Order: sequence, then structure tokens, then C-alpha cells
Amino acid sequence: MRPSAGNERPPGRPVSGFVPGFAAGAPPPAAGASPFGAAAPLARPGGPAGPFAPPTQQQGPPVAQAAASPRGPFGAAPPAAMGGYRGPPPPQGSFGAGPPPPGPFSAAPPPQGPFGMAPPAQGPFGAAPPPSQGPFGATTPPSQGPIGAAPPPQGPFGAVPSSQGPFGTAPPPFRPPPSALLQPQSPTGNTMPSPTYVRPPPVQSQPQPVQGYYPGGPNPQFPPSRPSFQQPMQNMPPPSMGPPSSYSNQPAYPTTGPPMGTLQTLVEDFQSLSVSSAPGSLDPGVDVNGLPRPLYGDEEPAKVLEAFPLNCHPRYFRLTTHTIPASQSLVSRWHLPLGAVVHPLAEAPDGEEVPVVNFGSAGVIRCRRCRTYINPYATFADAGRKWRCNLCTLLNDVPGEYFCALDASGRRFDADQRPELSKGTVEFVAPTEYMVRPPMPPSYFFLIDVSVSAVRSGLLEVVAKTIKSCLDDLLGFPRTQIGFLTFDSTLHFHNFKSSLSQPQMMVVADLDDVFLPLPDDLLVNLVDSRHVVESFLDNLPNMFQDNVNVESALGPALKAAFMVMGQIGGKLLVFQSTLPSLGIGRLRLRGDDVRAYGTDKEHILRIPEDPFYKQMAAEFTKNQIAVDIFSLSDKYCDIASLGSLAKYTGGQVYHYPSFQATTHGEKLKHELSRDLTRETAWESVMRIRCGKGVRFTTYHGHFMLRSTDLLALPAVDSDKAFAMQLSLEETLMTTQTVYFQVALLYTSSSGERRIRVHTAAAPVVTDLGEMYRQADTGAIVSVLARIAVENSLSDKLDSVRQQLQLKLVKSLKEYRNLYVVQHRIGGRLIYPESLRYLPLYILALCKSLALRGGYADVSLDERCAAGFSIMILPARRLLNFIYPSLYRLDEVLTVEPDMIDGALKRLPLTLQCLDTAGLYLLDDGFTFLVWLGRMLQPELMNDILGVSLSNFPDLSKIQLRECDNNHSRNFMAVQRALRERDSSCYQLPRVVRQGEQPREGFLLLSNLVEDQMAGTSSYMDWILQIHRQTQSS
Repeated sequence: MRPSAGNERPPGRPVSGFVPGFAAGAPPPAAGASPFGAAAPLARPGGPAGPFAPPTQQQGPPVAQAAASPRGPFGAAPPAAMGGYRGPPPPQGSFGAGPPPPGPFSAAPPPQGPFGMAPPAQGPFGAAPPPSQGPFGATTPPSQGPIGAAPPPQGPFGAVPSSQGPFGTAPPPFRPPPSALLQPQSPTGNTMPSPTYVRPPPVQSQPQPVQGYYPGGPNPQFPPSRPSFQQPMQNMPPPSMGPPSSYSNQPAYPTTGPPMGTLQTLVEDFQSLSVSSAPGSLDPGVDVNGLPRPLYGDEEPAKVLEAFPLNCHPRYFRLTTHTIPASQSLVSRWHLPLGAVVHPLAEAPDGEEVPVVNFGSAGVIRCRRCRTYINPYATFADAGRKWRCNLCTLLNDVPGEYFCALDASGRRFDADQRPELSKGTVEFVAPTEYMVRPPMPPSYFFLIDVSVSAVRSGLLEVVAKTIKSCLDDLLGFPRTQIGFLTFDSTLHFHNFKSSLSQPQMMVVADLDDVFLPLPDDLLVNLVDSRHVVESFLDNLPNMFQDNVNVESALGPALKAAFMVMGQIGGKLLVFQSTLPSLGIGRLRLRGDDVRAYGTDKEHILRIPEDPFYKQMAAEFTKNQIAVDIFSLSDKYCDIASLGSLAKYTGGQVYHYPSFQATTHGEKLKHELSRDLTRETAWESVMRIRCGKGVRFTTYHGHFMLRSTDLLALPAVDSDKAFAMQLSLEETLMTTQTVYFQVALLYTSSSGERRIRVHTAAAPVVTDLGEMYRQADTGAIVSVLARIAVENSLSDKLDSVRQQLQLKLVKSLKEYRNLYVVQHRIGGRLIYPESLRYLPLYILALCKSLALRGGYADVSLDERCAAGFSIMILPARRLLNFIYPSLYRLDEVLTVEPDMIDGALKRLPLTLQCLDTAGLYLLDDGFTFLVWLGRMLQPELMNDILGVSLSNFPDLSKIQLRECDNNHSRNFMAVQRALRERDSSCYQLPRVVRQGEQPREGFLLLSNLVEDQMAGTSSYMDWILQIHRQTQSS
């Protein structure tokens, strides 16, 4: 035996558990030891070790990096000179009392190094405890430095002290909690209480080396010294002071398997994050590389299907927690939204199709009391002659045509052959009694602004060519109806009578009393009048090329379109490039009122100015007309008002700021084509039924609420999702399972009336911990985002952001209270594994276009357009929108084309991941941002851009085209691969170079949500704030 050098490992232990520059954990508990053993006697540094002290002797060969000297694993300084060490720690009493902790919002000096005083981390998540801290801590042998190394940890949960069992690091000593907080600190505001304690003067310390995100040692991709990109981090205000704590989550890339044996269930109770201090220091720190990051995007709750295999797929219906609380008291302790996200027409999972069932003469089988459709959870009785509704428990008769005998277990013999009895998603063919009128033909009516701005931007040419190219793919052939109306200061009707060789244009100048110049032939059958329609589209750009009219009579044009479409219904597509200025519905320029921001009148800018648009939306919905808005202006055009047309008709808002055909033409072409050709459910209504004791009370999305629970949707498609909130009707639930059924009654494009039904079940629980374990982060963020956008229409942005933070703090505090005494978690921030990404997503949501900053941060139109998008996005797209995907491409462009998709790896959204010699792409689902590092090879840059930057200084006007070289071909293949992952949107490529201001700031830096910017918190600051507030009383 010989003394340990501090960096050694037992034989057979994988070396990957230890990373040079990181502190390793303590050895595992001895065999037979309790995971919660007796507390070790308190020890001072250098004093005798307690009964749970790490061994001083090790077996096995030494690790190459170890140094047989009294230095710690960093080998950088003797103990007294370690970074952040300020002399021996103060004497600790039985409770580890030391210097009073700083106040919850104390000012802190600039951190040393890019991320402040982060303690060296073990692996991606674990953190080694400071020596001699905590009533259960073990002392460091004299031969080790102040942050001594030990053998690698067992399992993926970081360091495991001998007295702690599987729950990560030893808790720091007990310290008085910070004073109670009256309200949470906003991630983007500074309206905080004054500090309670004064921070001591800073002491110079040695900065820690910057490690890459990935475990396993320094990554050459992230050089430790890059002056151009460390400068913003050095200027970043340090995190607010708070008591030490820890994050010991499962690593993103575990190097060993999960813990086994009897401790498995204990490990799964919670995860924790250590926010530790260096010995003798008051500086809290976080291992930034170990913070949880959703680098794999949305995680659908697959375990739900394992517990309830008859449920519909989660992409159709997702609860915020896949459990239902058994009492109102449990609901009051669940501070996150209790609700669901419904995506009724989502694309079916790979290899699956939604089965279509036609009951024929038997009619659709439904409960005669609650009107629930037959589903896999219905049970049969009386030898198969009756069936019991799983929602209301009523016993219903089985029609003779539907009868089948039962087996010994009470299950129908034909259950597996009947989709409605074996699958959670099914589509029924509806009989005639489900029709108020004959099924409508798919109808498209185009309302096109032809004022001078539309002509000069190239809008007319792109729209005309795109519509013409889609005529063969429009839904409902041969029943499709089509019509056009153009407008500026007057209205231009177009006669498409099939007997004409070319259309006739009729102008109506009376905007106060709009009338139709023709009773018919303004909306015509496409098959009959195809040649006339094509002639119109060919001539449209030339018809108005000399137009210099700057006015817009959108309001009267909407009334005229309603008169044309009112008898049939359909889809109205509005192309608007000028602020409405004439007739009813005219709007004024109001987005530049700086004085309104930060006051109680701020939200007025985000709601419709004129009630005309909401009133028109109600009329459109009543007549089964959905409105899609294409806003293509280079100036303010009041999206807040125009968007209400789409909001209440089930439509969508497309916003193209500063539209130019040369730049935005491809994006408009793709999105207009998809809007016209994607499968659409016409004249729809949707209702969600619940089992006994619960009901949906609040709905969020684009629809008109016809009654308390009936959503009117003139048109709905696979790109739109809805959110809703649940409430308990009973004080105490009496059932063990609650069932939900989503029913969408619609007319298909082929003219068939159908009912799409999704059925799901969820267990009723009495344990709050189980609600947290079954939580669905994607669904929670989807509901929270919609609530926040709606709240921004009646409150200040800063208040909305504070409300989001308050919900997060309350939920984590409640979760902490479940384990704080039982597991002695001390000062650690703990959280359920299911919600490990929730803090980052809420931070990203607060920094999103819809909610961040104030007047100067985002234009009013862009903010409102982002809000309308959030209201309809499915969970996966929403999460990618608020936390975009960042890829490094210069290393990918050299691989084989068929391997490109697999070579793309997401990176954390922080400047530390950007190399000045790299090429990066940021994808938020709407835009591709191509970032060129200052030191990027000129040959690679020229290959991709197709031009030399010295000859093309304005990157805002550059067009990315495939060039005749491998780099360019692979670069375009990357874009195609990303677009194929989600065809619902076309990402517009935009190029920006490092240091190109102000474009780099609002295009790239504003999307790096983990960094501090413009008075907002960094991810590390945010975690410290949340941790501090969860500990306050």
C-alpha cells in the first residue's frame, strides 16, 4: 500500500468517470451500510477524519494525470492558493454556522473567468462537496488539495458520499435561509427588494479553466481562450448571492449504467443541483456545463402508453401531468397548470394510419346520456347485449347489428378486429343526422392588396405564380371553388364566368356602402373556369404594375368578401402590405408610443384598436369562413388588430417584416403552397368530454367558443394545436381512473362528414410526488406559454414574466418540501427528473419574441405575430421556437451527404459554444440563421456564399444558392434535412458575420437564451435565483 495521489481509481473502474480538472466524488458506501447512515463527527480541515472519511490508501495503478504531491487534482496551486480559497474556513459548530449568507439580491463583483466561481464538476452533473462541510461530510486527507479527488462515482448521479447513499453530493452546512421574498425576481427586470446583507470585498482568485460542454475532458472545439467571445461573459453581472446548494442530475451522456439494487427507487425520487462554494468563500457557483439542457428536443411521454396501451398517441393528446389529483387540496399544491394539449389532426406516428369505421345501419355507437363514443375502455355486460360507458358509467343497449358474444373474461371476441375497441384514435363516418346542411365544397377566396408597396416589393408576382402552381393540388377536386378580389383605395371584383376567355374587372369606389356588382361568377368552380383563372393569374402582376396608390381599404374589402363567401363558407386568404387607411376598419399608427411601455396602458398596444375586426371574425365564424393573414409590410401594419381575424376563425397569421420578393419569395411560396394543399377539416366543431369529477374550464388557441365546451373551427389542419385547463368539480375524487375523449366533427375535402375521436385514460392519485413524476414538460410549457401570451394582452410584460417565475418557484418549493426532512437535502435545489428542463424553458419563454424586453427590444408587429404563432404551435415546434437548435456545420460539411443528418449535433445556446473559426446554423423553426465566425476559412466561406465578402459587404441581401462545390452541396443538404424534419414551415436563411452590429445582436445574440443580455439573467443566474427563492420561507 502507498498513499493515494488523489486521482487514482480501483482496478476495473472506467477512467471516463474522472475528467482532468474536475473533482471526483467520494467512494461508495461500504457493504451493508445504510444509505442514510449515522452522521459523522464534525471535522476541521487537516484534522482527524471521521468514520466516513475517504480512505487514504487505494489499490490499482495511478492515473496518468495524478501527481504524488500534496496538491489537489488541479495541480495548479497549494491549498492556500486555490482559486476562490480565502484562508481556512471559519470554525463550524454543530450546525456549520459560518459567516451570514448574503441577501437574496446582493450585488456581486464580476466573476473570475467566464462563469464565475463554479466549483470543479465531476462529470456533466455531479459536484464534489467542499471539505469538512455539513454534518455528514467527510474530511479530505492531508495529502489532497482543498478539493480533493476520489475514485469515480458509482452510477450516473454524480458523487456519492459514504453517508449519503444515492442522493448526489453531501449537503452543505445548515445556514440561515434568506429573508422571505415578497415577489419573485423577474428574469428581465430589476424591481427587486434591497439586499439584506452586504457582500465582503472581492478577493482575487485564480480563474477556473473553461471546459467544453461534453464530458470526458476539454473539447478542442471550445478553446479556453477566445478574447472576442469571452468579453461579453466577463462584463456579465455575477449571479445574485444565495445559500450554497447542488445540481446532481442524470448526465446527458452517462458513462455508466443506472444504479441497481434496493436504492433504485430512492434514486428516482428526485434529482438535485449543487450550488456550492469554494472552501472559505461566499461565492456561490454552478457547474455551467452540468446544467440540464434539452438537446434532444421535445420528449413525448412514451411511458404513458406502457401503462395505458389503449390510449391515443401522446402527439394527439397530452396532459400536463399524466395523473389526476384526488382532491382539491392536492390541486392547490400543484402550482403548475393542470390541463392538456390537443393536436386533433396531428400526423400519425410512423407506420400508422388512423382507421376509418363505418357503422352503417347501426349508426354511430354513443352513450345516450353523456354522448361519449364507443371506445377501448368501454366494457360489455349481459352476454354482450349491453355496454357500460367509461365516462358516466351508464349501461347502454348494444344494437343488434353490433352484437357479439363475450369470452370468459367479459371481452368481445371481435375486439381485436374492431379498431374502435382496440385503438385510442379512430375516425367514424358520420350519418346524415350529423349534417346541418349538405357538405360544403372546399372554397378559396383571395383578398390581395395591390397598392404601390405590394407592387414594388414583388408580392403580386410571387402570389400569382404560387397560386397557379397549386391549382392542380387544391383540395376537393372536382368540387373546389375559387375567387379573387383586389383592392387599394377601391375594390376590384373579377368575373370568372366559364364562358369568358379572360376575366372582367369591375371597380367599386363606394366604400361606405359596399355592394356586389354581380350576383354570381365571383366565386366559381375551378374545373369549369380553370382557363379564366389562369389568365387572371398570368396578368395580375402587369395589371397593377403602374399603380401608385398608397391607400388600403381592407375593411370594406373584408365586408365584400363576406358577401361573396357567406352562403358557402371556406378559407379567406388576406395579403396585406399597407396599414388599412380608408373606410370602416381603418387603423392609425400607434406602435411608436414609447411612453406607454412600463405603464398600465402598455397592453393596449397589443389588443385590437378597432372592434370591427373581432366583429367581422364572429360573422366569418358563424358562416364557416376561416381567415389566414399574410402580413408583408415594411412598416407598421397593426398585427394586433388584423390578427384577431385569424384568432377567432381558426386561422393563422404569417408575418414577413420588410418583405422583398428576392429575399422572402421562397418562404412565402412554400408557406402559401402548404396552406393551400395541406389536408384541412372544414366546418368543424370540437368538444372534449371528461369522466366524473373533472371538467375543462379554460381554452387557449385560435377558435370561437360557441358554448361552454364547444369550439367552433371553420377550418383546422395538422399544423394547429389547442391547450386547455382542467378543474375538479368534486372536493374528493371517488374513481380510480379518469377518462378523456376528444371528438372533432368535420367535413373532409372529399365531402364526407366524419368524426375523429381520441380517447385517453389517466390514474387518480393521492400523492403529490407521483404528479411530479408523471409531469410532461412539453405540455406544461405549451399551456404556460399560451396563458402568458393571453395575460400580456391585459398586463405589463414584466408582470407576465414575474408570474411565470412565481409558478416555477412555487412548484419547486412544494416539491422540495416533500423531501427536505426525510432525505436531509440541506441547501440543494432539487427537482423531479420529469421537469429537469422546465427552468430553462421558462427562462427561454421569458426571452422569446412575444415576452422579452420592452419597446426597444422587439417591434410591436413582430411581438404580436410571435404571440399568435405561440397560440397554435404544437408542443414540439413551440419548444424549438423558444429554445432553438444550434449546430456547428464546418465540421459536418466534410462528411458523406447521406450521413449529414446523423452528424448534426445540437449545442447549448451560449456564446461559449461559438468558435471564431466556426460556421454555425441556428434553427428556430421559422428562420435559419447562418453565423460566420471571424476566423472562418475564406475558402469555405466563399464556397458556401458563392461570392466573396469583400465584393458583397451587405449580408442582409445575400441569397444562398447551391454552387458547384462539395461544401455548398452539403450545406444545402443540411438545410433540406432540417426542413424535412418538419414540413409545416419553411425556414428563411439569413446570414450574419461575427461582429456585424446591430444585426448580430438581434438575430443571434438575442437567441442565445443561456447568456445574460440587456438586463436579463443568464441560465446560471436564473438557477441561483430559483434556488434562493425555493429556500425562502
